[in-house]
Amino acid sequence: MKLLFVFKSILLVIFFSTLSWGALPVEQGDINTNTEHQENINSKKNELEKLQKTLSKENSIWIKSYDSYSAYRAARKSLREVKWRINELEDSRSTSEHKLELEALQAKERILTDQIALLQAQGTSPFIALLKPDEAGTLPSVSNPFEIVMGLSYVKRLNSQFRDYTVRAEDLQDIITNLDRQAELTKELTQLEPKEKKYWTDLENTLLRVEKFKLALDTLNTTTKVYEKRIESTEAKINKEIKDQLYKLFTLFVFIVILLLISFLIKRAAKHYVTDNERFYMINKIVTLVSVTLIAIVAMFSYIDNVGYFATVLGFASAGLAIAMRDWFMSLFGWVVIFVGGSIHVGDRIRVVKEGMEYVGDVLDISPLRITLMEDVTLTTIQVNRRAGRIIFVPNNYIFTSMIANYSHASLKTVWDGIDIMITFDSDHKKAVHIVKEICRKYSKGYTEITRKQLNKLRDRYSLKNSNVEPRVFTFIESNGVKISGWYLTNAYATLTLRSTISGDIVDAFNAESDITIAYPTQTFYTGPIPPKSLPKVEEV
Repeated sequence: MKLLFVFKSILLVIFFSTLSWGALPVEQGDINTNTEHQENINSKKNELEKLQKTLSKENSIWIKSYDSYSAYRAARKSLREVKWRINELEDSRSTSEHKLELEALQAKERILTDQIALLQAQGTSPFIALLKPDEAGTLPSVSNPFEIVMGLSYVKRLNSQFRDYTVRAEDLQDIITNLDRQAELTKELTQLEPKEKKYWTDLENTLLRVEKFKLALDTLNTTTKVYEKRIESTEAKINKEIKDQLYKLFTLFVFIVILLLISFLIKRAAKHYVTDNERFYMINKIVTLVSVTLIAIVAMFSYIDNVGYFATVLGFASAGLAIAMRDWFMSLFGWVVIFVGGSIHVGDRIRVVKEGMEYVGDVLDISPLRITLMEDVTLTTIQVNRRAGRIIFVPNNYIFTSMIANYSHASLKTVWDGIDIMITFDSDHKKAVHIVKEICRKYSKGYTEITRKQLNKLRDRYSLKNSNVEPRVFTFIESNGVKISGWYLTNAYATLTLRSTISGDIVDAFNAESDITIAYPTQTFYTGPIPPKSLPKVEEV
């Protein structure tokens, strides 16, 4: 080894001595040529270095994808070499040095295997994910106005994805331009410095990258044309569906406007020619109901393709809902009964009894689900509820299960009301009956005539056995005296007012008579013998 080192040293000394002794004087032109040559090399190196920095710093998905592909290929190659070396060491004689090397290679094998698993997607092609257009989701079918927004959003998303796809092509074209220039500079450097093997290696790698990127660009351009055609076809389909829905919506809107206009004219005519408020209210309700029903039916048939299938599903659903929502359907049926039978109208005064609770009020509205009452001050509110002025909501199904009394049915606005007053046993009860009857007749005369006319009209609809409308007075023996009960006709909406007036007049009239005494709970104590009952005087003839 030492002799070889001495021999090499002697040869180097002889070589450099020969160069120094044999050197000839260099002309000025050759010096200038060498200087220009070196400057040209340096210029190209600087440009190449800047170009490489630009490509390395460029935040492009194409560069990243190719780098991942290159890393995958390098990892596969290194893994093959490591496995070959491991097999070689396992077959050779085992030494301590071999064992250490084998353990290091096995650790490296595990690391390379993990890297390959992470980069598995880049195995077949470096740009497989970038060349495939993004999915825009399921193509929507615009079958109703609410889906128009979905269709427009889908078209907008397609166009946005297509713009992103074309931007990829522009980025790829810029990268190819820079790589072509890099290959050109590297090739010139290999000609200027042919002994530099680094340039030959860089040139080979650059040309390989250019080939891969150009192939990707060709595929991208072809895919772009197909993608553009598909977007145009999809956009045309969605635009046609949107146009059809807008036309259908416009037709439905015109139909609704015409129907509402007709409804308005009918209501206006009814208001002008129908003087009865109840009839006008019913006409208004009927017109509104018919209008809403027609609009619902037309809208349903406009936007449901398979009406038969819908009817079948609706039939099964209605059966289940009828069981689960029995009260709701009974209220609807009750509304139909009220509407067709005419037993209750808006403005009627009714009394509802449910589970011991009594409510008397005027009907404000009859909707498909409930009757709305305005509770008034009546005898019921005074004696039972001690409340008035409340809004009472009565479900329509109560007409089948509860007691509902109508005080003003069939235009009969009067009801019988009675006043009870107790007089003592020794009072002249016949005179008291006469006084009560005259007072009742005096204040109820107008209502008596009105009721007589209304009952005559009701004979065509009902069988009336007793149509007597004159005030009635009855006499009853009670434990504390004789009860005089007077009954008279009064306005169903103002019973308390007339009751108060008649009660005051009866009290005044009884107090003015010496032989009529108003009775109240009393007790009589005798401190001596009970006096005999005096007999009535008999006039001599």
